[in-house]
Amino acid sequence: MDRQNMVYGQETENGKRGDGVGRGILIGAIGAVFAVFAGLSVFCFATGNRFMLVERGRTDEQVIDAGVLSKVNELTSYVDLYYYDEADRDRLRDGIYAGLLSGLGDRYSVYYNADEYRQMQIDTTGQYYGIGAGLKQEKDTMSVSVSRVYEGTPSEEAGLLDGDIIISVDGTEADTMEVTELVKLIRGEEGTSVHLEVYRPDTNEYLSFDVERKNVTLPSIAFEMAAERIGYIRIESFEKETAAQFKAAVESLAGQGMESLIIDLRYNGGGLVDSVVEILDAILPEGLLVYTEDKNGKREEYRSDGKTHMDYPVAVLINQDSASASEIFAGAIKDFKYGTLIGTTTFGKGIVQTIFRLKDGDAVKLTTAKYFTPDGNYIHGVGIEPDIELEYEYLNPEGEEYEMQYDNQIQKAIEVLSGE
Repeated sequence: MDRQNMVYGQETENGKRGDGVGRGILIGAIGAVFAVFAGLSVFCFATGNRFMLVERGRTDEQVIDAGVLSKVNELTSYVDLYYYDEADRDRLRDGIYAGLLSGLGDRYSVYYNADEYRQMQIDTTGQYYGIGAGLKQEKDTMSVSVSRVYEGTPSEEAGLLDGDIIISVDGTEADTMEVTELVKLIRGEEGTSVHLEVYRPDTNEYLSFDVERKNVTLPSIAFEMAAERIGYIRIESFEKETAAQFKAAVESLAGQGMESLIIDLRYNGGGLVDSVVEILDAILPEGLLVYTEDKNGKREEYRSDGKTHMDYPVAVLINQDSASASEIFAGAIKDFKYGTLIGTTTFGKGIVQTIFRLKDGDAVKLTTAKYFTPDGNYIHGVGIEPDIELEYEYLNPEGEEYEMQYDNQIQKAIEVLSGE
């Protein structure tokens, strides 16, 4: 059994400026050994730098006993006899496994079948074999259009544009399925091509594209100069490549004359803790950044080594959808008294999830620990309060498209960093 230790983000309905996400930390695979201890059968998980001993329950404590198995078979018989349609056996089994986890009453403990697990890995790494275009779907018409063509990706190279309407993918009409299913047709083996039929509303043209699938890493960072000598970095989520992208953004902004920095974590639902820790390590002086504790009281610390230390004054934007890894970031900034938090109280998710990969390719995500800010604050269900409480307001009601200059929280950050 493989194990991936992760702190997962808030599973929000809102998402990042409308598309959010929840994400976590990849620590690595582990081995497993059996042992006998004090006459008990014990399963020992090698969990990085610690061991966890779990007693295997007695037969009469097992969840799946003869009675439960008999009842499942009885229910299956009723389905076979009376359900109005043919039942998919694999989906029924997935439902059993998912139901077992739902019995914990924990929304963050989830069963994934193999396909769902592969998609989750894409979500947490930002890497996949595809064309590098964001898609959106109209709820009423099911029409699918390109919401964003990412720079340096196959979609840009092929000539796709934002706003293009996807008519078909390899002959399958795009409006006949959910966009999540359509994406599966677009992604595929590296080096192969996908054929797209597209309508371009701006020019009233019908166009054809053969786009080569490549290893694509979507950016999780956006950056620009917000004002004279004030840089701005938005972190969409904390993914595998986010720390490297953050450092590159800082370097680019420094070259443009940046002397202070706004970091925007609004609508950031979380991500990989390794990623957020690496970014904090580049910002903060030596010290404890975050620590976790499991139900046995085992503590694991994540620290900054102090070898690098960013000298820019910092303002961090947060809101009610800043969760998990975002709260690790905000909590460290606040406890180190390094920067100013501006916005509204964060989501309040202070628990850790661990992904265990099962031998058949499926996986289970379990809540395995709590995490605490450097000062020992447990923020689950509470959140992190900003230093400056400010509800979001867009100051140009006549403007349909978002412009930074009318974002009152960004403008407040500029005032703070400018000393106004």
